[in-house]
Amino acid sequence: MDNKKRLVSLISWAAGAATTIFALVLCVTALPYRPRDISGILYYRGLFLSIGLLLIAFGFYFYPTLKHRSVINVLFLLPILIPFVMTIIVPFVMGVFYSFTDWDGSYVKKFVGFKNYMDFFKAPDYINSIIMTFAFAIINVAVVNIVAFGLSLLVTQKLRGRNLYRAGYFIPNLIGGIVLGYVWQFIFNYLFTSIAATAGFTDSQSLLTSNAGALAALIIVSGWQYAGYIMMIYVTALQGIPTSVIEASVIDGATGWKRMMSIIIPMIAHAFTICIFLTLVNSFKQFDLNLSLTNGGPSKIMMGQAINGTELQALNIYKTAITRNHWALGQAKAVVFFIILAVVSIVQVKLSKSREEEM
Repeated sequence: MDNKKRLVSLISWAAGAATTIFALVLCVTALPYRPRDISGILYYRGLFLSIGLLLIAFGFYFYPTLKHRSVINVLFLLPILIPFVMTIIVPFVMGVFYSFTDWDGSYVKKFVGFKNYMDFFKAPDYINSIIMTFAFAIINVAVVNIVAFGLSLLVTQKLRGRNLYRAGYFIPNLIGGIVLGYVWQFIFNYLFTSIAATAGFTDSQSLLTSNAGALAALIIVSGWQYAGYIMMIYVTALQGIPTSVIEASVIDGATGWKRMMSIIIPMIAHAFTICIFLTLVNSFKQFDLNLSLTNGGPSKIMMGQAINGTELQALNIYKTAITRNHWALGQAKAVVFFIILAVVSIVQVKLSKSREEEM
């Protein structure tokens, strides 16, 4: 009986692998054509790919093994794994492939190798976007976590209405970045300037009129939006500290600052790792707020060219692909962006983990 099941599994695997490879060949064959020009068997390449993957799954199901229950559990995850693979993994792999071509958003004519990568590393707007992204991320991570930790200390005290404070600080995170950017653009351009003019200040220009001011405005609004969310993580960590430890430190005469540095912060070091990671990733991926608040402006001169002064990397990639219609170039920038974000995130987590162990 086991031999029959093993034979069925092997046949199913072989058929599934052949069908999947055939579907991938059809996908590559269809690349030079526009979608409306594809007909015949090329039109059914997605169906062949689905059948191939299902045959491979059936092969695992029928294969006799002592860990058959584990195989079944994995197969039950397929309704989640397949959409994840089709919407995340496959587009990512295709994006890497497109970055080496002259893809125009519809079809591929030829491979260009590393030409796309060499082109944008010479562009002043891209170099500036990298510099601005790192500057924004470093300052924003510090501001958000300091404000969030301070708020968490405040709302964990025995205050009347502290739950109301928690809700109030968290609400800005529920507002979409696009809406938030336009609202704060009005505040910076009209409300603050009107207040300054009424107060008698002669120079009542908006923060958004200078590069340094626009970057500061981005950090202010981003911190206002995101600090409440990070605050809730710190609140959860602070509430997990045993009250007996705090009471013992008070009895031993530990002052507020000494208690903070020697007891509270070491005991919630894991929360700092999580919060810094989340803030770092959010800062690097900042797009909607950058688009609606400054749209990359104001302009400045770099390497003899006029560029957008506060254009972060995500917005630079969007404008390259969507606005300027350079899809392959934008995809190459996205691949580099992924590598930068992955490296920075891994380094940050490792450093934070080593710091946790020291504490």
